[in-house]
Amino acid sequence: MTDVAGAPADVLHTLFHSDQGGHEQVVLCQDRASGLKAVIALHSTALGPALGGTRFYPYANEAEAVADALNLARGMSYKNAMAGLDHGGGKAVIIGDPERIKSEELLLAYGRFVASLGGRYVTACDVGTYVADMDVVARECHWTTGRSPENGGAGDSSVLTAYGVYQGMRASAQHLWGDPTLRAKRVGIAGVGKVGHHLVEHLVKEGAEVFVTDVREDAVRRITERHRDVIAVKDTDELIRVDGLGIYAPCALGGALNDDTVPVLTAEVVCGAANNQLAHPGVEKDLADRGVLYAPDYVVNAGGVIQVADELHGFDFERCRAKAAKIYDTTLAIFARAKEDGIPPAAAADRIAEQRMHDAAMARRAR
Repeated sequence: MTDVAGAPADVLHTLFHSDQGGHEQVVLCQDRASGLKAVIALHSTALGPALGGTRFYPYANEAEAVADALNLARGMSYKNAMAGLDHGGGKAVIIGDPERIKSEELLLAYGRFVASLGGRYVTACDVGTYVADMDVVARECHWTTGRSPENGGAGDSSVLTAYGVYQGMRASAQHLWGDPTLRAKRVGIAGVGKVGHHLVEHLVKEGAEVFVTDVREDAVRRITERHRDVIAVKDTDELIRVDGLGIYAPCALGGALNDDTVPVLTAEVVCGAANNQLAHPGVEKDLADRGVLYAPDYVVNAGGVIQVADELHGFDFERCRAKAAKIYDTTLAIFARAKEDGIPPAAAADRIAEQRMHDAAMARRAR
């Protein structure tokens, strides 16, 4: 069923009526000459201009792309709030296979659309986009981060994303086992791409026993050739069933924690870089009922957004690294709040983020 404008009715319901909605603005972008079709979603600007990456992905249809943009933008509001940033949440998705249709012309057209929002949305890299792409976008749009150092940017934000996840793992270990060290702990990483391969480096250096899987054989091979002790498994289904797994780190696309995976998960902790790991509301309770400690994804993977936000003020890597290191303390505070309120950590993180956004909105109205 669609409305008269052709927008799927379920998408409109999500935007205006559901708990997953509440977005301030959604922009549909099209440039026929370059083949660009994109969605820019701004969930909240209560804390400041919306900040979030650009995902380039071959969605099955436009409705799926819109739904993903809405979910990702909402997640960015919570992520930026918990990271202590003066930014709201936004996200953009470009529809199509980046290996086939990505071009300079398309990226420039996309940059013009972002620029037309006048700074309400600040973009960066995400799945399917890279530093070189942001350099192109920035030629048309001042509000672009994740650029190369040669072009005034901070470079690859996956470095600090991985560092933040590592800090989340340390906090989880401290909370659950009374010691932040990960030495000899079995850690399974699903997805060893932009973020996952940096995470492997932290874990190997500390002496963890690392298991990896990825849909791309070359990504796994790059890891195992560099680190002979890292163990590759066939797929995620095998990874989540590894005996004695201490920590499971989903580092690919969202929805990794669902009705099929949670019941068979052997890990005691879930802490990974992927966005939107909980497939639907209620999964966080399923994890808690099984005694699995969940480190909220948007809290532990905030190192990258901390980095790109700093780029707007004159990038300093050590300053950003120090901010990302605080993810350890933030994660511990969430676990403490969850215990105090008798709720799962994901719900505790939501409460803290929502309070910060509410307070900012009230302060703005009072001016």
